[in-house]
Amino acid sequence: MSTDTKERAVHAPQFIRGDELQIPTYKVLKQDGTTYKGATLPDLDKDTALRIYRAMVRTRVLDERMLAAQRQGRLSFYMQSTGEEATTVGFAAALDDEDMIMAQYREQGALVYRGFTLDEFMNQLFSNELDYGKGRQMPIHYGSAKLHYMTISSPLATQIPQATGYAYGQKLAGDKKCTVAVFGEGAASEGDFHAALNMASVLKTPTIFLCRNNGYAISTPASEQFAGDGIAPRALGYGMHTIRVDGNDILAVYSAMTEARCIAVEQNEPVLVEAMSYRLAAHSSSDDPSGYRSKKEEEKWRNKDPLLRMKHWLQAKNWWSDDEDAALFEADRREVLATMKEAEKRPAPVIEEMITDVYDTPPAHLKEQLEGLKAHVRLYPEAYPATSGRMNNG
Repeated sequence: MSTDTKERAVHAPQFIRGDELQIPTYKVLKQDGTTYKGATLPDLDKDTALRIYRAMVRTRVLDERMLAAQRQGRLSFYMQSTGEEATTVGFAAALDDEDMIMAQYREQGALVYRGFTLDEFMNQLFSNELDYGKGRQMPIHYGSAKLHYMTISSPLATQIPQATGYAYGQKLAGDKKCTVAVFGEGAASEGDFHAALNMASVLKTPTIFLCRNNGYAISTPASEQFAGDGIAPRALGYGMHTIRVDGNDILAVYSAMTEARCIAVEQNEPVLVEAMSYRLAAHSSSDDPSGYRSKKEEEKWRNKDPLLRMKHWLQAKNWWSDDEDAALFEADRREVLATMKEAEKRPAPVIEEMITDVYDTPPAHLKEQLEGLKAHVRLYPEAYPATSGRMNNG
């Protein structure tokens, strides 16, 4: 406690338990498309609402098609965000398009909303010559400088302290922008999480920490990860604003993130938002969730599908119809399939590009290593058919 904090004295030992405080969950929209009595609704116009829904549908279709492609052996790896689209799209919709997003690996919905094209998705997934990362990353590690979406890193939670640092730079620049760090509740068990929150609170940075609490850190349920009341109360220990929201409720997510951004940008203070949702799909294409959760549990959450909830709300407002919905899904499925077929035909990046984009001028040791690699490929061309055919031997 700092010396200038107002002291409240007691004269007998009084211990406080963390489980005495339970953070409420902000809910607006029911599954049937109606709203809770007395709920605070966001100011969401028709055009924005339809843009959000279309992004949610495209994300769902992309995930379904690309998991199928992985199962067919056309793609090495994939991760779905099925069941979490209200969170992953809704948070992005509440931001300024120039706010920085530092995501984990299940936020493709935010990229869809900001305008990342299917072609750009496919180029990264297939690591072809048009991939912005030039084939250096495994699939689903997207990034876009023009869309202010930091390239995803595999190590868990590294983006959280980076978001604090980036937001501190935004504060110093005075550009009235914020940075959003998105992560799962499993990543909140990493030390990086605590270091980031403490630094953000001390430096008063415009950072929004968005935790997608989907109940599982791969196969570890939340009940085995922590004993407290989720992630939201942790922010109180660092003296920051916090809110828990129904992550399947698009209106609640949009409203909470709109307010969080206002606090971050106008007051230069960090905010933690905990979105309660559920990962309907497996953790990744390498995971089998039947080993750690029941079909009954999954079915309970399928009945809370965020796409259906928003569709019902749109229909109740006469902004959408079943025919429009069916046409949208069909059009997206055709476009995803056609774009995938084109992207997987494109050649891999040339081997010379392995050492570009790190240094302005590649240093001698990297050039030497590249020449050694090329010599190795020339010795065994049958083992590297894609690479040897794209190698500059000059």
